[in-house]
Amino acid sequence: MKHTGSLIRIYCLSLLVLFLGSCSQYQKLLKSDDNELKFTKAVEYYEAEQYSRAITLLGDIIPAYRGTARAETLNYYFALAHYKMKDYTLASHYLRSFASAFPNSEHVEEFLFLSAYAKYLESPRSSLDQTSTMEAISELQSFINRFPESERVEEANGLIDELRFKLETKRYENAMMYLRISDYVAAATTFENLIRDYPDTEYREEALFNIILSHYEYADQSIIIRQAERFEEVVKAYQRLVRFYPDSPYLARAERMYNTATNRIEEIRKATEVSEH
Repeated sequence: MKHTGSLIRIYCLSLLVLFLGSCSQYQKLLKSDDNELKFTKAVEYYEAEQYSRAITLLGDIIPAYRGTARAETLNYYFALAHYKMKDYTLASHYLRSFASAFPNSEHVEEFLFLSAYAKYLESPRSSLDQTSTMEAISELQSFINRFPESERVEEANGLIDELRFKLETKRYENAMMYLRISDYVAAATTFENLIRDYPDTEYREEALFNIILSHYEYADQSIIIRQAERFEEVVKAYQRLVRFYPDSPYLARAERMYNTATNRIEEIRKATEVSEH
């Protein structure tokens, strides 16, 4: 056991010495004016998956090679190193910058796809701000438009569908929030916008029902003189649900609101006629 413990200590000590030696060599390299050596070592660090060191060295020498034949190679590794480090914000920027700076490069298609994919990876869950989601959709669509024959188009379309569903979910959750806090006008408007902007949304049937519910609650809590016109919105919303989903599981509840709405409209109409006479 003592012998094993000694071997472990020796092994750990050897690793520490190697690590310190490596750090010392790297620090000397940073201070060096030998750009060719820095380039060679940067590639070695990249291939060894030491991306942070590769990025530092590449960032140091890229300006010196601007406009030269080596500039494309340097920027290639620089952009990919950020992607490999999962720094997707900077990766997306540098991947796009590469495609712009070297439009004839064989890597343009790959890099524009990876730039969009990096945005996709940044897209947060539906409850959070969806700016990066919309940026990802825009970049993926731009990629499809530019490379319609690319083998990556099918994947790009799948990613767009996934991101669009996240936006639909965000809109639906916002509408439900308005419904919960009894802001029925905002709820109905947001559900309508969801259907308008995403006509094939999976939430369409639920949205159509909740539009009925929103109008019903709004009408029911309105002053008498405004109730008739607002119950009319319940009738129209109900008719739309029936037209598109005649077998909807929401139909029974919707029909009760519809019947109440038509009865209230009739009562108000009769009361108005009596008062006019």
